[in-house]
Amino acid sequence: MSILSAAGVEFELTLPVVIIGAGAAGLVAALALREAGQEVLVLERDPVPRGSTALSAGLIPAPATRWQQAAGEADSPALFAADILAKAGGEPDPALVEALAARIGPVLEWLADRHGLDFSVITDFRYPGHSACRMHGLPSRSGEELVDRLREAAEAAGVEILCEAQVTALYADAGGRIHGLAYRRPDGSEERLGCDALILACNGYGGNPALVAEHVPQLSGALYFGHAGNQGDALLWGQALGAATRHLSGHQGHGSVAHPIGILISWATMTQGGIQVNLEGSRFADESHGYSEAAALVLRQPEGIAWSLFDERIAGIARQFEDFRQAEAAGVVLTAPDIAALAAATKLPEAALAATLAEVERLKREGATDGFGRDFAGVAPLVPPYRAVRVTGALFHTQGGLVVDASARVLRPDGAALPNLYAAGGAACGVSGSRAEGYLSGNGLLTAVALGHAAGEAAGRA
Repeated sequence: MSILSAAGVEFELTLPVVIIGAGAAGLVAALALREAGQEVLVLERDPVPRGSTALSAGLIPAPATRWQQAAGEADSPALFAADILAKAGGEPDPALVEALAARIGPVLEWLADRHGLDFSVITDFRYPGHSACRMHGLPSRSGEELVDRLREAAEAAGVEILCEAQVTALYADAGGRIHGLAYRRPDGSEERLGCDALILACNGYGGNPALVAEHVPQLSGALYFGHAGNQGDALLWGQALGAATRHLSGHQGHGSVAHPIGILISWATMTQGGIQVNLEGSRFADESHGYSEAAALVLRQPEGIAWSLFDERIAGIARQFEDFRQAEAAGVVLTAPDIAALAAATKLPEAALAATLAEVERLKREGATDGFGRDFAGVAPLVPPYRAVRVTGALFHTQGGLVVDASARVLRPDGAALPNLYAAGGAACGVSGSRAEGYLSGNGLLTAVALGHAAGEAAGRA
């Protein structure tokens, strides 16, 4: 992943804009460029566009949308921005947060009206830290559907997507202007391509064990549930060009990945009244907090394992997600008519499990707060038959990266923009701050879609 001198290099073909990466960020950027009448090429290392987007639940947070208004859900960009900053302890750049919160709603409506993406808003539960129901998704509630629909829209709009093309080097001059790139095809052949502007939409560094060990040591060696192609290319190129970086320890973890099958179990199983216990049958955290910070907490338990416990009412809410339906079909969501059967099915100590469940139900009856800080006021009791899933913690994707402005321009440490380089999604420093608990649900796709659109719009103007 090198930066080579552009001096004396000839390119057979030079395009106005090239995008590296065909996930949500790259495809939305390409759609914005086509809207501006620009010719654009997207280079994707995989045989088909998937990336981190396909591994997500495909949910995008957005305020003041027509879907919210139809559901009677009051929200505003200012409220959304305040929620982001509160979750991240005020660490993110407020100007970037406000810009993304203002942009994302209109972008979703544009994707619906212009490109036929059938969004709707989830109204039967709120994700931790959100003051309103603002998570929008496609009918299957899956990231695979989201990336497939974006790819179809891009192809229909005339975007050229070249798959199995792994970018190996960028060509730049002494001033940091990108003149082109080299990419490798599956047969080992390399080609050079010139460009007037470059958008980095190739995500972060979660798939690079050395970079994870350096920047996110608490999850070094943990299950990586992101895309293997997230090798930190954008970060390394940007650093070599003199770009500023920020919050490289920031990341999204998840404390509820079915183990060993590796299927995401919705955190709605916790926020709607479920609990997690370790192999000793004891709770170990406030489950109403976010799933990101739960990853490290689960991994600190014996064998790095927990059991997520809930009931049929909660399972009914979780079934709107394709991942949960797949988990049920695979047989990893266990069912038990009573506590004795639950203990037998999970191989948890029955006495400890019974005591834990009894204490939780007492807290719910009394509307009390437990020693971890979880407020059980108004939380519905768990009613047999019980449901249980064996889970572990995992790293999903990194949230730190190249510092960008509201137009997705990559910035130097002094705040000046590099001449023609843009970054979106995991390639850019997001709005989650430096800690796992700073991640507000949906921040990953927020920066993918909103910054992708900003990058395409800005590169189209430039």
